Amino acid sequence: MSRIAGSAMHTTNYFDTFIEVADDCPVTVAEAPAAKADAKTIATMHYELIAGHPYEFTSDEVLFQVYAERAGIPPEERDEARERFFSKGQACLRSSPLGKRYGWGTHHDAEGRVAAYPLGSEEYERLRADASLAHTKAMRSKRA
Repeated sequence: MSRIAGSAMHTTNYFDTFIEVADDCPVTVAEAPAAKADAKTIATMHYELIAGHPYEFTSDEVLFQVYAERAGIPPEERDEARERFFSKGQACLRSSPLGKRYGWGTHHDAEGRVAAYPLGSEEYERLRADASLAHTKAMRSKRA
């Protein structure tokens, strides 16, 4: 995570990076997160935004949209809420359940826009082997 130049705003955006699934991810083939009957989970919301809209949103946009929806922030208050949200550091997509639990790697392009690729797919393996990208892994669920 880094600060946006000339601003007190923090960002979770990665550029030209592939976030691989966590070492302790329990699946060997990606799964779509299941929604709960009463409300969408964070995993489901991340999945819908990233897998459903590849390379449309940045990590910051995904994380804030999920936060705002879950917090019930009305659209007319979101600009101010976004400023408050990013005035302090936020957990990045390395902490998303997609890479920790459900087997989805995330590719962040040169403009910071993100797409999800399923573990076990040719696309995932191609990105994992791409030396032109920075590589990191989703955070482990348990301590080593």
